[in-house]
Amino acid sequence: MPEAGNVPEPATGSEPAEGPASEAGPEAGHEAGAEHDDDREPAPAPQPAPEDEAPSAPGGLPLPDEHPLAAYTLSVNGVERPVEGAWIGESLLYVLRERLGLAGAKDGCAQGECGACNVQVDGRLVASCLVPAATTAGSEVRTVEGLACDGEASDVQRALAAHGAVQCGFCVPGMAMTVHDLLEGNPAPTPLETRQALCGNLCRCSGYRGVLDAVEDVAASRREASEERAAAKEEAAGAAWPAEAEDPGATGQFAFPQEHEDAAPDTTGQPRPHVPHQAGPETYGAGLPYAPPPEASYAHDGTGTHPQDGGQA
Repeated sequence: MPEAGNVPEPATGSEPAEGPASEAGPEAGHEAGAEHDDDREPAPAPQPAPEDEAPSAPGGLPLPDEHPLAAYTLSVNGVERPVEGAWIGESLLYVLRERLGLAGAKDGCAQGECGACNVQVDGRLVASCLVPAATTAGSEVRTVEGLACDGEASDVQRALAAHGAVQCGFCVPGMAMTVHDLLEGNPAPTPLETRQALCGNLCRCSGYRGVLDAVEDVAASRREASEERAAAKEEAAGAAWPAEAEDPGATGQFAFPQEHEDAAPDTTGQPRPHVPHQAGPETYGAGLPYAPPPEASYAHDGTGTHPQDGGQA
């Protein structure tokens, strides 16, 4: 039997005895934390950021609209075409194709390099992709659709088709406008001048040979037609000349001297021709009511007056 003094005392730092609380484990801790979470107030909802004020120009004036709309009228191929609600920066090419339905001009590069969008503005060839449409209001715009007359293709268009210059057809509207513009200013271009005019038109399938042949064909045809018109005009003038010669005074352009029955004969015995408005025995010249003295002198005679007109010598 152990002695009473040798009975060991429980350690102060020893673990507590296992009981019901310790058996609950971590689940009890979670439940306790959930009870504390339910007691917390909900976090406030985030407030929307205040809208930024519209920027203004110096002085408090509002800035201009970056995309203003405009309304104007274009004269295209001799027809007035109104354009409404268009952005003021739209190109002439865009307006022609998308707003007016004239799809002849093509959008090949949008940089003015390929020539597929060429049109004429007041008779000058321009790349329509680079020209703001609003700036052409009041000008005369001519597109490839305007080359035809009464529904018939122009001589330039027919020649391009006949010489095989059309190919895929994408570049030929711009080429037709270039050739038309060239022949308007130079009816008889040399091959070098034609090549220089076409240097702004890019084409990969025609090879340009057909275009050069078409230009020569059109120039020759127009030259022949001009010569025929000139010959017909000369022939008509020659046919009318004999009728005019029979009565030269009928038009008032010819006046030949006519013989006067009462005219005094000259030294050869032939009657003198009577010429109107010439001094003669009837009138003694304009402003002379009487015949001048045979020895009239216009020198100063000392009297200070002239014997005929009374004026001072």
